[in-house]
Amino acid sequence: MTRRSASIICSLCAAFLLLASSDIASACDKPKSSMEATPAEARAFFRGQGKTVLTLLGYSGAGYEDETALVTHVTALLEKYDPRTTIVNIGATIDGIGRVYELAKQRGFVTSGIVSTQARDSNATLSPCVDHVFYVKDPSWGGFIEGSERLSPTSDAMVAVSDHLVAIGGGEVSRDELIAARRAGKNTRFIPADMNHRIAREKAAKKGQPTPTNFRGAVDAAVGDETRVKG
Repeated sequence: MTRRSASIICSLCAAFLLLASSDIASACDKPKSSMEATPAEARAFFRGQGKTVLTLLGYSGAGYEDETALVTHVTALLEKYDPRTTIVNIGATIDGIGRVYELAKQRGFVTSGIVSTQARDSNATLSPCVDHVFYVKDPSWGGFIEGSERLSPTSDAMVAVSDHLVAIGGGEVSRDELIAARRAGKNTRFIPADMNHRIAREKAAKKGQPTPTNFRGAVDAAVGDETRVKG
C-alpha cells in the first residue's frame, strides 16, 4: 500500500467516525420529556406505549472496569430486539450502564429512564440520549426499603414497567431489583462484570475500609446460576 493510499484510507476512516458521531449526536439532540411521577403513573405511561420494555441494570457511579466488554454485551443484546417495538429503559443518569444509552439511540430505540428524585435534588447528570425521564419521589436511591423486602418507590416503578431485565454487573439497588423481578416472574438475565477497580479502591480508602479484592458486585453474589450468562 502506497503512502498516498494509506492517507486516503485514514481520511475516509476519520470521515466515517465523524459521521457516526454526528449521527449519534443528532439522535440524542431531540426534545426530551421529564416529569415527577408515581410508580402508578410511570406504569400508565409505558402501558400506553404498547411496546416491550427492556430494562438494563448495572453499575452507576461505580463504573465498569472493562467498558469495551460492556459495549460488546449491550450491542449483542440490542440486536435481539426491534427498535420499532422496544423501549430501552435504564436509570437516566450518564454514569456506568447509562453510557449505553448512546448505543440504543444509534440503533433507533426510544429510550427512557426511571430515577429517584435524589438524582434531581443532587443535580446528577442525566444522559443526553434519554428521551423520557421519570423522577420518582423517594427518600432513597432505590432497592429494598431498609429492614424489609419491599421495594422503594423508584425500584418498584423500575420493575413494574419492565418486561425484560438484564443486569450487567451491578450493586445493591440492581441486586434488589433483579431479585424482585424474578419473584414477580419477569424475564431476567445476568451478565457478570467487574466494577471499576480504581473507583472501588478509592471509595474504600475514603471510608477507611480495607482495600477490596472482589469487584464483581452485589448482583453477582446474589443471583442463581439460572440467570447467569457466562462471558
